[in-house]
Amino acid sequence: MFASFAHGFLLALGLILPLGVQNVFVFNQGALQPKFRQALPVVITAALCDTLLLTLAILGVSVLILSVPLIKSILLFAGVLFLLYMGYVTWRSQPTSGQGNPAESYSARRQITYALSVSLLNPHALMDTIGVIGTSSLNYSGTEKWIFALSCILVSWAWFFALALAGRFVGSLSSSGRFIPVLNRISACIIWGSALLMIYLW
Repeated sequence: MFASFAHGFLLALGLILPLGVQNVFVFNQGALQPKFRQALPVVITAALCDTLLLTLAILGVSVLILSVPLIKSILLFAGVLFLLYMGYVTWRSQPTSGQGNPAESYSARRQITYALSVSLLNPHALMDTIGVIGTSSLNYSGTEKWIFALSCILVSWAWFFALALAGRFVGSLSSSGRFIPVLNRISACIIWGSALLMIYLW
């Protein structure tokens, strides 16, 4: 049982560590929000989405859905459009006060909407979840399979909380708010880069 937990833990950690759109958005919101609790909507939404995707992958449901070429193409097209739009919005985002407080631009509802989109409209994340974690889970059955799943889910929740906390720490270092526009532009470039990569690999 420890082997299945360790396998799931290391596998999920390896997949979640790379700097992707979802990670950038969670970190960005941690830095932008004046208090950590105001970044909780994006943290919880991202973690719940990962939990859903991981569960579907381990149950094998997502493999059946994405085995249909038309659905895969629709997801890729929607994902690229959304990433291009989100990059544009992120690039243009500016602090609404001298303290770098973007409360109006990043309300809880908007955080949740964006988090849902970058989590569920990201074909690469779906492929990683299905192709790597879903396939790896086939090595286990019964209790061991669910321990494997639980370890993957725990990594996801811990990572998003840690990422938002790191963002809050970095954001607090810039009391003048000058760092926030720079962070937005870096984030936008990463998001656009992800969109271009998706187009290239399509």
